[in-house]
Parts: sequence; C-alpha cells; structure tokens
Amino acid sequence: MKILIDANVLFPTVMREVVLGVARQGLFTPQWSPRILEEWARAAARLGPVAEAQARGEIAQLAVAWPKAVIRHPPELEARLWLPDPGDIHVLAAAIQGSSDIIMTMNAKDFPRNILAEEGLSRVDPDGYLQRCAQTQPGPVAEVAHSVLDQARHLSGEDWTLRALMKKARLPRLGKTLAAAQAPDR
Repeated sequence: MKILIDANVLFPTVMREVVLGVARQGLFTPQWSPRILEEWARAAARLGPVAEAQARGEIAQLAVAWPKAVIRHPPELEARLWLPDPGDIHVLAAAIQGSSDIIMTMNAKDFPRNILAEEGLSRVDPDGYLQRCAQTQPGPVAEVAHSVLDQARHLSGEDWTLRALMKKARLPRLGKTLAAAQAPDR
C-alpha cells in the first residue's frame, strides 16, 4: 500500500518517527513530493536555523532510505484539480501521480473524502491509521513505538510513559491501544 505523507505529519518529530518506523517495518510504502519536504523544512525553520538544518539533514536521509518515495507531478495536473484550500492541491496531485492509495494528513477538512474518492484515493489521519496497524500488526508497531519512547527518554531526560508520549505527539488512540496491550510501560 502506498501512502503519500503530508508535511503536517512529517514535521512533528515523534509522529514522524512512529509513522516512518512503521513504514520501515514494511507495513506501507511512504511517498512525498519535493514541495511537501520543503514545507517540512520551512516549518522547522520557524524554530530557528538549527532546526531547519536538522530537518534538511533528515530529508537527505529519507532520500537515501526511500529513493523512490519522491513523487514529481506535471504542473498541468494541478490545473484540473480542486480542493477547499488551493494550497493543498499539490498534495493531491502528487498522490495521483504516484498512484498512491491513501493521503495521510492531519488536515481532514481540506481533503474531502468525496473529492479524493473521485481520484481513487482515501484519507487517513496518522493516529487512526497507526492504531489500526497496532491492532492488526501489534508486534512491529509496538517495537517502533518503544524504540521512539526510548529515544525520547534519552534525548529529553524525562521518564515518559508510552501513552503520555503518544498523547503529546497527537497519537492518543495509538498510545491507548499499545498501553492496553502492554503492562506496564517500559
């Protein structure tokens, strides 16, 4: 399954690490466009030059890890499309060009299901998608989540619980599902 990942999923660190960790486990094939990656870098730049440099470094690592993930679409494709927010049309165009199955975004209102269905696409939010993955493939998802938890504890110096970290990362349903399957948190 091919999932085009919007910039608002790639920018938050913990969310990105869990989503891409699940992709590394083979549960889906990630896709993005150069513009989506640039939006991520520009969002990071608002936090300062160090954050932007880190984002650009991570973007370069993605190019190595998934060389076929970058989708480029012809400009004329955007011209025939419509979304409530014209600034999101490039995401839809990339999904169409890449023969994606799904667009993963936190921005549901600007990607109406009926418009996506006309293009053979659907939309998921990362929390709902990852929760379903945790229900059907609990081992790989738990492995990723615990790896991200260990990294967050190491980098922050805080003793996060899995559920609290996932809630802070706007993945509360995933956190609840994983916490219910695991007692106690590591």
